Amino acid sequence: MRRAAILLALLVASPALADSLMPPSRYSYTQLTDPRQEQRALDLMETLRCIVCQGQSIADSDAEMAGDMRALVRQRIEAGEEPEAIRQWLIDRYGNWVSYAPPVEPATWPLWGAPILLLLAGLFLARGRFRRAKR
Repeated sequence: MRRAAILLALLVASPALADSLMPPSRYSYTQLTDPRQEQRALDLMETLRCIVCQGQSIADSDAEMAGDMRALVRQRIEAGEEPEAIRQWLIDRYGNWVSYAPPVEPATWPLWGAPILLLLAGLFLARGRFRRAKR
């Protein structure tokens, strides 16, 4: 029983140990000196999903990985790289999921088609309800 309690405590505490003890990257929480470059970086960061938090952009997330991604975006913007090239590099590295705007391709057709199908199904159901209400 004691071993099970220790194992349970370790499992519960393991997310707290997930972050490294390394200091954050230089640009994780520091803005670029050029306001135009910083705005370009922020615009790009708002469109990239944190791969740890899954529901937040890297601009909003406090996860260590999001900080590393913010630093990477700022360093590349500062070096003169175009935001779309940075986005494509991150997509190549982490997959389409890292972008809030995945491309339309056979693998993502359900993602793009589901809202349309659900809207049509809702309209069909509503039409039937309104017809019954008139009678």
